Amino acid sequence: MWFLTSGISFSEILMRIVSVLIIVFFVLPVHEWAHGFVAYKLGDPTAKNSGRLTLDPIASIDPIGALGILLFGFGWAKPVPVDPRYFKNPKRDMALTALAGPVVNIIAAVIGAFILNILVFIQGNLPRDLVMWLGIFLQYYVSINVGLAVFNMLPIPPLDGSRVAAAFMSDDVMMKYYKYQNVIVMIVFVLIFTRILTVPLGMAQNAIYSFIMNLTSLPFKLF
Repeated sequence: MWFLTSGISFSEILMRIVSVLIIVFFVLPVHEWAHGFVAYKLGDPTAKNSGRLTLDPIASIDPIGALGILLFGFGWAKPVPVDPRYFKNPKRDMALTALAGPVVNIIAAVIGAFILNILVFIQGNLPRDLVMWLGIFLQYYVSINVGLAVFNMLPIPPLDGSRVAAAFMSDDVMMKYYKYQNVIVMIVFVLIFTRILTVPLGMAQNAIYSFIMNLTSLPFKLF
């Protein structure tokens, strides 16, 4: 209903859906694989032993998280199991493992932004409709990947950002931090579905999106 009442065109709706499907079936599996791969390299075989060190999208899809991406641009996949007891330095290694996922989304966004700049650069040699459809798709693709990276880096359990923040906490503070994880998750759900959280997240998303687009456009300004 939000799409239908916000003046968004059919082409934008369709390309947003396509971009979400591409991200859910191709990017998020790499996001989760990266968590498992880094953890494995740091000594934790949990993801590998549980069959989650894989790019199979079925293993990573979370229906509610995927719906959140479609409706709000923020969501999640089914998390890869990690056991910090295998790590030599649990706090540091857990933070590195957590960072791997959002880094994948940023890399995916940079690649998409570079392709978008190529499209803009050569648009005069392509059919107008093709440029329009691809342009809309790539804008959504870049924006949603940036949004996922921003969302996952929130210092809120069980998001990746909480694992990074925990690396700078004492053990006592960290225990209290995770004690109320379930309550915090419910609050985050409410903030997402009431769109209260989308305002500050959207501001951060737009700032990073603009930075990536400007950065990837630099090579084309030489011509």
